[in-house]
Amino acid sequence: MTTKKGFLAFRVSPDLKNDIQGIADSEARSISQVCELLLSDGIQAYKKEGPKFMQRLVAKQKARIKG
Repeated sequence: MTTKKGFLAFRVSPDLKNDIQGIADSEARSISQVCELLLSDGIQAYKKEGPKFMQRLVAKQKARIKG
């Protein structure tokens, strides 16, 4: 079993927090568990695809802001 020793804190928009909370509630998990799963999956995709993965995410975020 892995012992968790790391702590990570960062700010997010209220809408993003509400979305994460909604996922956590519907999955009967904590916000921390949901964030860890999503971050872990994103890291695995980045390791597989490299910088193209990040470029695609940034492009999607810019499109959402413009739209």
